[in-house]
Amino acid sequence: MNAATRLLVISRGSGSMNPEVEDKLRKAFADHLIVDFDPDQDLEALVTPQARIVVAGGDGTVEFIVRKFAESKHPLGIIPLGTFNNLALAFGLPIELDKAIEVARDGHAHAITLGRVNDHIFVEACAIGLFGETIALGESAKDLEFGKLAARLKDVIAARRFRYELSGDLDGGGSAMSLVFSNTASIGSQLPISDSTPMKPFLEFLVHAGATRADIVARALKSVVLQQLHVGSTPATVTAETSAVKVLLPR
Repeated sequence: MNAATRLLVISRGSGSMNPEVEDKLRKAFADHLIVDFDPDQDLEALVTPQARIVVAGGDGTVEFIVRKFAESKHPLGIIPLGTFNNLALAFGLPIELDKAIEVARDGHAHAITLGRVNDHIFVEACAIGLFGETIALGESAKDLEFGKLAARLKDVIAARRFRYELSGDLDGGGSAMSLVFSNTASIGSQLPISDSTPMKPFLEFLVHAGATRADIVARALKSVVLQQLHVGSTPATVTAETSAVKVLLPR
């Protein structure tokens, strides 16, 4: 099979997906190779080096595709079909299906800012310290991973202040219980976290994400699902980088 110049990736598990939506997508992108989202599939083997890739799904699926192709030259279209669509809102993309399809087909390609903590790319946010440890605890409890739950609980109880240094757009340093580096205004179940967008050439930096230990823990546990928040442990190096991949945005 020849490599495709256009690819549509559909996530059937997205919150807004149904047979009618899928049928509309398949008709609108009939000139694309259409595949179901599978994190184990080698999508790069299906497309040419600069093929347009359109992903129809929720924040988790979209972030997976953005990270996968972050260092490629593919223009990326996004059809937001999740429950919260934090990324689509941060990009200023339309949520209404017909308008989202129009942008994914004819939008303007725009480079975006991605975060990197050590060797891991993140699109929405990264939490280091107590905020991140609490979210990891909540995820372990939700999944009933009792061994991990005990370890995470120990990390939360033992969390201490740590030193940090900033360089680049901001120079300085200090100590904190928790640091959050955000690339979107909300994460998870629309937990407000910043005023940032991925079109800015930097990440928004929050020193505490809460005034006290109890406040940090309470804020972290407000969100039910936070797969898009990368949890990092100290020591860590966090950077903001302009992506090679370009997202198709409204003209």
